[in-house]
Amino acid sequence: MLQVSPQDVSKLKGSEDILFLDVRTPAEIRQEQLEDCTCVPHEKVASCPNLDLLDRQKEIVLICASGKRALIAAEALAQKGFEKLSVMQGGLSEWKAQGLPVIEGKGVISLERQVRLAAGLMVATGAALTWWVDPSWIALPAFVGCGLVFAGITDTCGMGLLIAKMPWNR
Repeated sequence: MLQVSPQDVSKLKGSEDILFLDVRTPAEIRQEQLEDCTCVPHEKVASCPNLDLLDRQKEIVLICASGKRALIAAEALAQKGFEKLSVMQGGLSEWKAQGLPVIEGKGVISLERQVRLAAGLMVATGAALTWWVDPSWIALPAFVGCGLVFAGITDTCGMGLLIAKMPWNR
């Protein structure tokens, strides 16, 4: 599996021999996207019904926000027999940092901001309930804190995975 720079990907855009696959959530895609990309969330890539229609020898460039989900999707595609897989280094974040064009969509709160908002609300609520209702509510902010530590260590966010499945993110 190759890692390609956003500059290299921009040179490949427009080629009919390459499939550009954006594996971010629908909400992220509605917020901003690259032109001429097929969009399938990373957790649905391996089970996509149109997967069998694709030429297994066709080059596929996978794109996400930072590169992590694209790597996961590339591994799933490799297990399904796809060989010519590339992941854009740094994802859409790096693409934008290099001043390359994106199609702006309607204002949607990014998944990362939704996670921060939910975690912050849970900690604030737990702290308030601990102060005014019962000290045992301290378990709520402690649980969120442990989840954030786990997410930092493993680079896997359970709350993010859960929020991504919410109806407004489909």
